[in-house]
Amino acid sequence: MALQDGYSINTTVDDQDSDTAPLLEKEVKKITVPPKCCSVRCNLAAMMFFGFAVVYGLRVNLSVAMVAMVNGTTDQSPTNGNISNECPVPNHTLDNSSQSSEQPDGIPRYPWDSKTQGMLLSAFFFGYLFTQIPGGYLSGRFGGSLFLGGGVLGTAVLTLLTPLSAQLGAKWLFALRALEGFGEGVTFPAMMAMWARWAPPLERARLMTFSGAGSSFGAFVALPLTGFICHSWGWPAVFYSCGGVGCLWAVFWFILVSDEPRTHPRISDREKYYIINSIGSQGTAHGWSVPLLSMMLSVPLWAIIIPQMCSNWSYYTLLTSLPIYMDTVLHFDLQQNSFLSALPYLAGWLFAVGSGVLADNLLERELLSVTAVRKIFTFIGLFLPAVCLLAVGYTGCSGVLAVTFLTLSSAFGGFSAAGVYINQIDIAPRYAGTLLGITNTFGTIPGVLAPIAVGYLTKDHSVAGWTNVFWLSAGVSAFGAIFYLIFGTGKIQSWARADEESDTEDTHKYN
Repeated sequence: MALQDGYSINTTVDDQDSDTAPLLEKEVKKITVPPKCCSVRCNLAAMMFFGFAVVYGLRVNLSVAMVAMVNGTTDQSPTNGNISNECPVPNHTLDNSSQSSEQPDGIPRYPWDSKTQGMLLSAFFFGYLFTQIPGGYLSGRFGGSLFLGGGVLGTAVLTLLTPLSAQLGAKWLFALRALEGFGEGVTFPAMMAMWARWAPPLERARLMTFSGAGSSFGAFVALPLTGFICHSWGWPAVFYSCGGVGCLWAVFWFILVSDEPRTHPRISDREKYYIINSIGSQGTAHGWSVPLLSMMLSVPLWAIIIPQMCSNWSYYTLLTSLPIYMDTVLHFDLQQNSFLSALPYLAGWLFAVGSGVLADNLLERELLSVTAVRKIFTFIGLFLPAVCLLAVGYTGCSGVLAVTFLTLSSAFGGFSAAGVYINQIDIAPRYAGTLLGITNTFGTIPGVLAPIAVGYLTKDHSVAGWTNVFWLSAGVSAFGAIFYLIFGTGKIQSWARADEESDTEDTHKYN
């Protein structure tokens, strides 16, 4: 909202470079902030929430379906099988193991070894790498609704072709999953570009963490649902149902959503005025040129890139490989596997949403600076999960302890949603989509490497191999927490200021 002398929430009269100054004058805020309930900005958050739930359903369905797609008896020998014999197999699992992943008549199964499975699970991220930066740049230039909706729709349509591609061979399935990643790569940068135009600074954390938490919710719902569908109707039904839901969501998205408040046909004048004037000139589209050199030389940007890569290593390790760990080491049957694999994402979803509300309250009450809030939430969200992952490595064959520590790891990880994961919009609101494209491109590299590393480390399906997986993930995550604690910031960078804002600041400084 506009303040004195043309200032918005994104500028401060006394010290433009200080992130300790109030983001909004209390007297103005009390009078002009419109209700959040049923507001257009909250409806947008809800649409994004369900959109990212669909996105992650499309992404993780293969992780559980893989258990049903693979013929576990192929190339199995007493010394080198697909199932570890270190941990005792429960009697009920012995009785039901053949039935748990048994498929209805006519459903094919494939002789893919652990390395092939690792490559197929990482294929998505090969394509995901290439559209992050273009998606962020184009969303910042033209608006994000087309790219977010189109990315989900394209991925959903391709998902419908998964059974056909699997039947044609592993190489065809690898190519299809890579294409799905290519289409989905634009979604998160588009989300960030849209929130740069829609999210008032004092509501950023709660709006963005709620919408982004749809990914954890999607994984939580998709994992057990995938197991149930695989068991009841066969694994092809998983991809048909997920693809159909994605197409249905896209229809509602294109009908209900606009790129910015100025073009939304159903927004109230009061809410439109509040959003536009609170964000100020930073909420406008950037031009064709962006300060790429300044971005890549910016220490605060690398302070986002490195921790996101470290956090994503652990996240993608669990996202793609946890069902395999549950199956080959802990010997849960397919339905138990999918339900227990989902528990960490339920915890991550709840803690992510809560962290956004808490972070905004700390800023609204002026208890901490933006930098302090981002650092505290990032440290909790990366370091404590590392401790929990170390603990998983020592649980041995205890399924209860393993699931408990994995759930705690994801719960603490939810705090980073209000930390490093929304830091782009703090340091450069106008270029937030482009920055998220850059950080997500680097952050996707673990998605390519982690499943391959897991396949290599666990080729003998031993407990020791999985202990090495958890040790590696914990060490990487802890390094990211320390790196951000040293170099992270919440201040707007000089290269990110809009021309109008810089002119206003200079005029005020010399008058």
